[in-house]
Amino acid sequence: MRPHVELIQEDDYIWHGAELVGGEGRASERRLSVDEEDGSSSLRVDFHTDWGRGPGIHHSNTEYHVIEGSMTYGGQKIGKGGYVYAPKGVPTDYITFSEGTRILHYREYGDAGFDAVDSVKAPRWDAAREDVIVLDTEAMQWDAVPNAGPMPGLFIKYLHVDPTTGFYTRLVFAEEGWADHRLAHHPCYEEAYTLQGHMEYNFGTLDIGTYFFRPARVKHGHFTSMPGGATWLLRSDGELANWYTQNEWLRWGGEGLNYGPYGDFLRWSQSSHDLGKDAQWRTPEDLAVLQKAWQFQNDSGAPDDPIVPHGTGTDKSLIAIAKALDAANLQGGHDGHGHTHDHDHAHEHDHDHAHDHDPAAQPEREVITLSWGADPRSIEHADERTDDGRHNWGTGRKWQAGDPIPAPILSTLPVRSRSRGRWNGDGM
Repeated sequence: MRPHVELIQEDDYIWHGAELVGGEGRASERRLSVDEEDGSSSLRVDFHTDWGRGPGIHHSNTEYHVIEGSMTYGGQKIGKGGYVYAPKGVPTDYITFSEGTRILHYREYGDAGFDAVDSVKAPRWDAAREDVIVLDTEAMQWDAVPNAGPMPGLFIKYLHVDPTTGFYTRLVFAEEGWADHRLAHHPCYEEAYTLQGHMEYNFGTLDIGTYFFRPARVKHGHFTSMPGGATWLLRSDGELANWYTQNEWLRWGGEGLNYGPYGDFLRWSQSSHDLGKDAQWRTPEDLAVLQKAWQFQNDSGAPDDPIVPHGTGTDKSLIAIAKALDAANLQGGHDGHGHTHDHDHAHEHDHDHAHDHDPAAQPEREVITLSWGADPRSIEHADERTDDGRHNWGTGRKWQAGDPIPAPILSTLPVRSRSRGRWNGDGM
């Protein structure tokens, strides 16, 4: 599996010698994210000299996208925006990159292996499917995103869509002032590299060169596009359905046995609400755009609650705790004292009352059950406990309308960049 990476600025990565088997020339790579189980990886590659490689077969589904410079595939030269998709097991033509070219390079479901062949007429692997795709994305038209979310202003260029798995690669542009104020999770992973512009959201600043890899079901949200808009190359390993939530909170804590002020006992607790108290990083302009997004949703008749930035208003975790205490007091206790746990009556009480342990003498109490939402087991996909991805909640799985919507994963501490990543509790 790949770790949750959100956000990392590519300048915070070190350079490695590029793993481009069988090529001639010199290149370096930054490893944005890597799956050490199957070899999948997302890379930023710089070519320090002209570089080339002859016809061959990739051991993974492989993608090249030119950020700057030029690429030639089988005699077709493409500059900035050039894109090649080379399916696993399918013979590909020769490919070259000019000195100084910068690209995004992806390998999926396999490693960097490459078998040289005489020509593109060489036999395919038995299980190979799909064909090579070559695009000049700069010449493509932007299309409005279907079901764009809370408001118009999101546009897309489809580069590759796998008809079997739903895996797809696309360029996405959010125009200035576009926002999505809702929190979402998806049945598939989602990764993006920012090619142009600037966007803010709860996990950090999306500016040029920032990257995230978000496993399936990890919750995220509250996007606002800044002046000039923002453009990403975005990939998902399945059809991206949006599952929205609202009015969220998170509280965590524990009992530190050896790290109090003097190495003594310490009880601590923190809420996501606390993270926003002293760091109101949402500007008035930011909040105005989020409010506009909410208003569009509200005018469309969709259920939604007004935006309350974390760190303001009532801490929702305290409300939940109060509800839990009320439920405990209503259900438990003896003789009106509201005890909710079994305890040893040999210890000293600081109050005087007689304990009657005769069951016949105890009045029957009504057991009150409050609903705290769906049973977590009812919102798991039926295959989650049995399939190959059962070790990892963040494994993407096929989902279609009518299937249970699985609960989100609260990834509170993703791998994060020292220069861009943050988490202020504004959403989760």
